Amino acid sequence: MLFQSPMLFPWLTTKKNILFGPKAQRSRGLDERDDPELDAEADAILDTVGLGKFGDAFPHELSGGMRHRAAFARALITRPSLLLMDEPFGALDAITRLRMHDFLLNIWEQYRTTIIFVTHDIEEAVLLGDRVAVMGGRPPGIGEVIDIPLGRPRHAVDADTESFLVAKRRIRASLMV
Repeated sequence: MLFQSPMLFPWLTTKKNILFGPKAQRSRGLDERDDPELDAEADAILDTVGLGKFGDAFPHELSGGMRHRAAFARALITRPSLLLMDEPFGALDAITRLRMHDFLLNIWEQYRTTIIFVTHDIEEAVLLGDRVAVMGGRPPGIGEVIDIPLGRPRHAVDADTESFLVAKRRIRASLMV
């Protein structure tokens, strides 16, 4: 699960934050013994998320986008079949948010993990999702599920296409009901 805030342990380096889950699973606690295979996997994921040179950095030494990518790497190393993301980019500035959208789309292409992504941003939902569940109403619930007619791979420039605009309008209309 990825939250709005990256939720990294401030006393651990980036690499040790990423290794926390697998080490805890393997030894029921942080085992300080070296595991070359696990270390190599962490290094590979650090490279994948663009943090290969920051494995020894502590969270306070990373930018906001870098902390989000580190939290994402921590989730990826466990090879989840389902990843829950609760507005993980909501607190980011517009430029970093766009970069994180492209980052997430690229990571999805590589890992193909099923992602449930919660957002209040219609454009973000259309860009990142294959299906959008519009929530609301009384009593609250899923009002409509809308398939997004955009192919893959997907990029931020797809926001300028007619298919994107049609999907965005349909979601907005569903919210107005």
